[in-house]
Amino acid sequence: MTHRVAVLDMDLCQPRKCGLECIKYCPVNKSGADCITLDQDSGKARIDEDICNGCGICVKVCPFDAITIVNLASEMETDRIHQYGPNSFRLYRLPTPRRGEVVGLLGRNGMGKSTVVNILSGSVVPNLGDYEAGPDWDRIMGHFAGTELKRHFEEIRDGNIRSSIKPQQVHRVADAFGGTGRQLLERFDERGVAGQMIRDLGLEAAVGRPLGELSGGELQRLSIAAAASKDADFYFFDEPSSYNDVFQRAGVARVIRGLADMGRSVMVVEHDLTLLDFLSDYIEVLYGEPAAYGIVSGILSTKVGINVFLDGYLPQENVRFRDKGFTFAASTSNDDFTHGTTLAEYPRLYKSYESFSLEVEPGAVRRGEILGIMGANALGKTTFLKMLAGVEKPDSGSVSSDVQISYKPQYLQGDSDAEVADVLGRAAGGDIVGSEGEERIAAPLRLPRLYDKRVRNLSGGELQKVAVAASLLRGADLYCLDEPSAFLDVEDRIAVAKFVQKFVRSFGKSAVIIDHDLQLMDLVSDRLAIFEGEPGRAGRATAPLPKSEAMNRFLGSLGITFRRDEKSMRPRVNKYDSRLDKAQKGRGQFYYS
Repeated sequence: MTHRVAVLDMDLCQPRKCGLECIKYCPVNKSGADCITLDQDSGKARIDEDICNGCGICVKVCPFDAITIVNLASEMETDRIHQYGPNSFRLYRLPTPRRGEVVGLLGRNGMGKSTVVNILSGSVVPNLGDYEAGPDWDRIMGHFAGTELKRHFEEIRDGNIRSSIKPQQVHRVADAFGGTGRQLLERFDERGVAGQMIRDLGLEAAVGRPLGELSGGELQRLSIAAAASKDADFYFFDEPSSYNDVFQRAGVARVIRGLADMGRSVMVVEHDLTLLDFLSDYIEVLYGEPAAYGIVSGILSTKVGINVFLDGYLPQENVRFRDKGFTFAASTSNDDFTHGTTLAEYPRLYKSYESFSLEVEPGAVRRGEILGIMGANALGKTTFLKMLAGVEKPDSGSVSSDVQISYKPQYLQGDSDAEVADVLGRAAGGDIVGSEGEERIAAPLRLPRLYDKRVRNLSGGELQKVAVAASLLRGADLYCLDEPSAFLDVEDRIAVAKFVQKFVRSFGKSAVIIDHDLQLMDLVSDRLAIFEGEPGRAGRATAPLPKSEAMNRFLGSLGITFRRDEKSMRPRVNKYDSRLDKAQKGRGQFYYS
């Protein structure tokens, strides 16, 4: 037995443009019933899930991909936790906070992670699917009877639980608070740890300035410090790695783990698998259909949870939520480019500003190769990419202008009124619909459904994929991509990384990629250049190095060690001071062979 889930994307539904095909072609409507109607209040389509037969015709005829129809097992109805309204997103099951442990939530964007935190923090009362009247507390307690969550909701009901949340959109903190970083910390420092947080998170230079002047990374770490300084029972951190480099992410991880070591309940949503692996004691996977429904899995160990997500199959629940799993190569080296044809080369480069200087060792990029760039923030990585792309001129040394280069900047402009189809069409040099560029690039990146959306209405992840696609659509030999994983969920990060890798190799192109996601860089890079020095003052870049040598050098500077998971072959971080960590450090082997 199944029950129907019919969800309408209100942003995509455009009855004035489409001719109401969903209403015209619905077979239930043709039989005389009102399955799909035009809602007079919203002016959008409305689907009666009780009489919908799940044929999927409306999904196929909708020109804007606004409708999702899914059949779920009928027993899932008893697990419905929250639904926002008719034909809207619904959440099934909840993760369970655990005292003294960090529980990681792993899933695609649009699976209900925000709904989860709102419910578990007490800011939203779960309606168990009754979005019109809402249940009383007795019914809620009955629903969770016999589970660990019952006690959690008793504490919420009685007002005895204190929650601290680090939001995903940290720029809103600056919009809501006009003071300095130090004033923000003093306002929330209930545990008397502001000074320690400033040192642990490297905020010494940031706390004296107004929030509106801080960089994304500084604002992110300040928000983490403020959330961790509160005296709470339940802490929730939504994407704490964003904008931060690998060194800063390690400091963030230590702060969050310290809360669990104090016996507090901690939950983390994170798309950087390296950080999530390092942080978490347990994983709960969220799966389903983005923006339609989300289901929370049972609790899993960190190793099993991440592997299950990558595999796309939950063996305990016998559920496959992705057609195929993600695979990782057993070997980290790629000898195809050792003696490959040089596409672009650069001499020793030097660039200086009033208070910063950058020196780059000479190097070359080979045809079909992806050169990865890694290092701390403020060491000149973006400056190097701009010099390579011809956006900035070095003070000494010159980059050949014979090679056609396409550059995707670090910071994206998301305030345009242009539609996505127009943006991609301009990059491709013509209409994107039905073009070769659509077949090769836009369609594999799942962008056609966004064609009619305006750029300013895109989410961060959608905007990032459009920017990557626009860069690849330009006729170029070398593609320079600055932080292409930012705002992408785990699934999209891996998919985009593998797509770029396949693209450059299939068409004899090359790419230079800057990113802070260690697992992504390990997956996609053929060689690596490491940026070292003193952030904000002086940066030095190595020549391109073999990946194993570069990763060992970089991980050694971080003080962390990698091993391979024996099942998925993905890189895993050894827990700090564990037996494997100590053994590898003793051999000077920070990166697996």
